[in-house]
Amino acid sequence: MENQERKPRKRRRRRPSDAAPPGLGEGKDYVEIIPLGGMGEIGKNITVFRFRDEIFVLDGGLAFPDEAMPGVDLLIPRVDYLIENRHLIKAWILTHGHEDHIGGLPFILPMVFGKESQVPIYGAKLTLGLLKGKLEEFGLRPGSFNLKEISPDDRISVGRYFTLDLFRMTHSIPDNSGLVIRTPVGTIVHTGDFKLDATPIDGKLSHLAKVAQAGAEGVLLLIADSTNAERPGYTPSEMEIAKELDRVIGRAPGRVFVTTFASHIHRIQAVIWAAEKYGRKVAMEGRSMVRFSRIAMELGYLKVKDRLYTLEEVKDLPDHQVLILATGSQGQPMSVLHRLAFEGHAKMAIKPRDTVILSSSPIPGNEEAVNRVINRLYALGAYVLYPPTYKVHASGHASQEELKLILNLTIPRFFMPWHGEVRHQTNFKWLAESMSRPPEKTLIGENGAIYRLTRDTFEKVGQVPSGVLYVDGLGVGDITEEILADRQHMAEEGIVVITALASQDPVVEVVSRGFVKAGERLLGEVKRMALEALQNGVRDKKTLERIRDDIYFPVKKFLKKATGRDPMILPVVIEG
Repeated sequence: MENQERKPRKRRRRRPSDAAPPGLGEGKDYVEIIPLGGMGEIGKNITVFRFRDEIFVLDGGLAFPDEAMPGVDLLIPRVDYLIENRHLIKAWILTHGHEDHIGGLPFILPMVFGKESQVPIYGAKLTLGLLKGKLEEFGLRPGSFNLKEISPDDRISVGRYFTLDLFRMTHSIPDNSGLVIRTPVGTIVHTGDFKLDATPIDGKLSHLAKVAQAGAEGVLLLIADSTNAERPGYTPSEMEIAKELDRVIGRAPGRVFVTTFASHIHRIQAVIWAAEKYGRKVAMEGRSMVRFSRIAMELGYLKVKDRLYTLEEVKDLPDHQVLILATGSQGQPMSVLHRLAFEGHAKMAIKPRDTVILSSSPIPGNEEAVNRVINRLYALGAYVLYPPTYKVHASGHASQEELKLILNLTIPRFFMPWHGEVRHQTNFKWLAESMSRPPEKTLIGENGAIYRLTRDTFEKVGQVPSGVLYVDGLGVGDITEEILADRQHMAEEGIVVITALASQDPVVEVVSRGFVKAGERLLGEVKRMALEALQNGVRDKKTLERIRDDIYFPVKKFLKKATGRDPMILPVVIEG
């Protein structure tokens, strides 16, 4: 960026609304903002707001593992700070129902509160409906938590110090909100996830009047969605995508398969409209897709003229009468689309002239997995439509012109880009600095940092424990970086298991997996070395641990020299 000469910023004249509330000493009071997730990354969004002895928490999301995390199912944020300060939490606010905002709560809520709590958890109807479903899925009783339904434009008083004015923002799911947070030191605007869609599927527009009103009164800090800060222009409307889906589904010669995020209710509605228009029965496959759609239908957010079918009910229909909505938009190995692509689905197979629509973009880190699925679908003879080659997906996040509008409406004194990787945050910072009335100070947020906001300052002042907990099956947090490193090592180099019986008649067995194609000669030499170490150990009455070492180190050195590989070597010595 070229450096442009900028006139010195005039100090903002204090407005009447900036006056310190009674009993609060000017300069001595501050709000602490502590992101525990969602800064410098996509996913696991959770932010703590604290004033004195009162806290409210915003969202509680998860993220998905990348290929360097074998065996890991989900990632959730560490919440040590909330566990330690649970007695200060006055409310939990949910902006919307996407997994990266509520998906971690079935793990986080029991860690913080146990299996029940009276702390109010506020969310709109669809958001709470999805949360209840998730709690039940994990064996928790929704009635054990104080779930309070609100509208996306409601006002909430939290404790003695916070007043929250929610405002509807268009996104890729209904019932999505941002917040105007009124505090004793000033007003904070948090946009939540958003794009400014002029023609949303449900006809419900962003409530920008509240944003403008907050700007007119004076915004001390803006926290805003930076996901698409690198993209010029405007993010396309959902109605544009609905028209393109209508076009390609109408022209499809055979069966149509569509995959998108299970929680993208607007997109699912557009697909159902097109299917109904062209006389196709809609079947759904995939647990999360079925669950989200069922809840959305029960609550009135998803409209279906006929009903939703199962694969068994449509498999014998003529191809031109079938449309299947399925999970697998991110190439997940066990998803429906992945199993269809690699011919591992028990109920149905892809055949030539099928049309497969990927109505989503890969989450960073999932590109290779998605590309493998796409190539395999082509190999099976399917027509594959995916962005950006085909206009079958639009982001749910604002591009640069929409971000500029939010900056102009709020004119914040301080600014923090949120919800994005560091490159997104930095580009949003540069965008804000290019405005005619730029913020006095912009900070690039980091997970675990404590940001202190006073009436005149905004700075990082400390750190709390942060990071990620790995969910692996039923285990939460019992997978460490060392275990992941071991798994990665095994995946890359393989494993050699040596079982040795330390007895009067010593016996050794050697098994290798994922290693080089080891012939009898190589494994025979390993077995000979291990047996020699075992016999010597038994004769010299060494401990089992010492015998293990005597086997491990020579074998490791031998295999490295003989093959150039470094497999994991696991000697198991049993006393006979």
